[in-house]
Amino acid sequence: MKTYGIAYVATGLVFLAIDAIWLTVAAQRLYRPLMGDMLVDGFRLAPAVLFYLVYIAGIVVFAILPALASDRWTTATSFGAFLGLFAYATYDLTNQATLKNWPVMVTVADLCWGTFLTAVAATAGFLITRAFTSAS
Repeated sequence: MKTYGIAYVATGLVFLAIDAIWLTVAAQRLYRPLMGDMLVDGFRLAPAVLFYLVYIAGIVVFAILPALASDRWTTATSFGAFLGLFAYATYDLTNQATLKNWPVMVTVADLCWGTFLTAVAATAGFLITRAFTSAS
């Protein structure tokens, strides 16, 4: 249980820190110009918190735990990348299919970002977890 807790907290901190930087930059330079009135001012806290809680758990279960079992950081990276691609594709391609004015550029950027961010967070979460659990 300690291993899961360390993996969850470490991955969450890395993911949140990197995503906060991206969202701060991309919101004004990419999302706002392309999506305009579709965006709320700021963000809605409850759905954002729920997304992060659920998604970080997904990274731990589907990328970090298999990496810990194999003791290979490359497993965390590749499984994380695939999870990011699949999850962000689910959101963006569903929007692309169902919304009148969903920009293709947003979909492309989000797929790249989700793949990269999830791979990095999973890799860092794995390395931090391994460092803390192998020392005890």
